[in-house]
Amino acid sequence: MSDAIPLPPRPRLEQYRKIARDLQRACASGDPGAIDRWGAKALSAIARLRGERDGNTSALNRAAQRLTRRWQEFRRTSDRGDRCLLADAQFFIAREHGFASWPKFAAHVEALSGQTPVARFEAAADAIVAGDITTLRALLRDHPELVAARSTRDHGSTLLHYVSANGVEDFRQITPPNIVEIARLLLDRGADVNAESAAYGGGSTTLGLAATSIHPEQAGVQTALLELLLARGADIEKPGLTGNQHSAVWGCLANGQGGAARLFADRGARMNLAEAAGVGRLDVVRTFFDEHGRLRDASLQRQMEEGFLYACGYGRLDTARYLLDRGVNPGVCDDAGQTPLHWTSYGPHVEVAALLLERGAPIDPRDHRFNATPLEWALRAAAATDHADRERAYQLVALLSRAGAALEIDRLGEDAARRIEEDERLQRALKGI
Repeated sequence: MSDAIPLPPRPRLEQYRKIARDLQRACASGDPGAIDRWGAKALSAIARLRGERDGNTSALNRAAQRLTRRWQEFRRTSDRGDRCLLADAQFFIAREHGFASWPKFAAHVEALSGQTPVARFEAAADAIVAGDITTLRALLRDHPELVAARSTRDHGSTLLHYVSANGVEDFRQITPPNIVEIARLLLDRGADVNAESAAYGGGSTTLGLAATSIHPEQAGVQTALLELLLARGADIEKPGLTGNQHSAVWGCLANGQGGAARLFADRGARMNLAEAAGVGRLDVVRTFFDEHGRLRDASLQRQMEEGFLYACGYGRLDTARYLLDRGVNPGVCDDAGQTPLHWTSYGPHVEVAALLLERGAPIDPRDHRFNATPLEWALRAAAATDHADRERAYQLVALLSRAGAALEIDRLGEDAARRIEEDERLQRALKGI
């Protein structure tokens, strides 16, 4: 469970029994604000138990509001949600910490009180995300069975899964600079490179999780980590290795990891038409068409459209042009009503946007999810912290404005309107300059 709340170093079950009782009382009170206050109090208490000082009040309030929303959703989906039972409050607390039931949560908490296998596993997981290879090496030396042990949380991950910074509790989704060295140590000690985690529907492997994780990418080590795993026998063709029953390439594309998707493609991963288009492998895309430019199999029409969207979203200009030349609709929508121009605006990819406009793509469609136009998406991209992304966004805003894209300032919200007012470069771009 990626949203799991962290436990203090030496938790006591009675502390969590009290938190559950307080939740039950807040639920039964009928006071609309009682759950919010309970969440803030519970999270603050847990932070103190972890030795953390009172932090940002607004951040605590946001976390409490998220906790409230999840409790409300739990009540809506429970057959007995209106009864405010202690058992339900305990179950909710267990789930929020990443456990399938209160008894499993209670057993985990009690096991942390001494030198137990659970406590040693937790210490090893902490060492991995902290980059503390010295502590990890000592733990594996003294307790070699740890390398095959699994977390008692829902995901049931091994220690090797933790190097992916994905599919495990979110407070451990961290990639230290030496994560490749840590992964090598675990593999040298006998870690199963193809061990499966129950995250994301089951079947996830370290290779798939690392490939779809933003943290190794941002740390600049994703490629080296994937290459190590592949060299040690990770199965690139294992069904569902990236979770949600996705293949290697598709899982990466769907999770914004275009570089990892291309790496897998270049390492020989099998690809369908949509996947090949998404990674820009035009040589593979061509094999799905006959000499007259028609699909060899008419049932692949939807794959062609999906691949076109991904080609636009990842800036695969040549592939996008090839598919347009073969009749794909430049205004095709995904399930959320997002067009290729939306997708390329998210990039942002100016040359692909210019091609789409040249081929008659609708300029001001609103998607169903955000009720936003491609220009509004491009304005969001103009707030990027990365200089190159921001520069491309300015160019794209100017391109769309010259093409006649309309902007309704009142729909943007105060923050976006203020950003435009304070950014002279963005004002010029909105004039097409």
